Amino acid sequence: MTSPFQSISQSDPPLPPWQTLPTMYDLPSENPEEPGSSDEFHDLQPQLLSRTLRLSQSVTEQFFTGADLNLYYDGEHPQWYKRPDWFLSIGVPRLYQGRDLRNSYVIWQERRAPFVIVELLSPGTEKEDLGAYADATEVELESLQPVIDREPSEPPKINGQKSEKPPSKWTVYE
Repeated sequence: MTSPFQSISQSDPPLPPWQTLPTMYDLPSENPEEPGSSDEFHDLQPQLLSRTLRLSQSVTEQFFTGADLNLYYDGEHPQWYKRPDWFLSIGVPRLYQGRDLRNSYVIWQERRAPFVIVELLSPGTEKEDLGAYADATEVELESLQPVIDREPSEPPKINGQKSEKPPSKWTVYE
């Protein structure tokens, strides 16, 4: 008589969990309830950028690098912000008003938009990070040219019109 259950082969002795359970490559690196939460890569890369930054024409006290810091960009919607993985602002002191560490970066107070913004893509936030270009091919992304339509000291205007929905990171950073 045959058994209705299939036999599952097991090794003798049984394999340890580190050989049978999923690895870090098999499991998500982000909490699905909180997309964009940091993994080790997202912690180390901004530190590396800040520590290796060399600006030959700038005084050390006249630039600011921020990592995972709220960037408030629209004076008409003061609660809207993006949180880039890393950014550089030139002509801005490292300390706010020469004495305080920054809790956030508010473009309309600093009167300078960041000069460079780096967003590290991750699977959970890739579509938001790329905005309209989320479905573009790598070749199409390489051919994009930056659009400069404002003075660096002006707060950015998103397509010159009011919106009740925050724009994508790509749109704000552009």
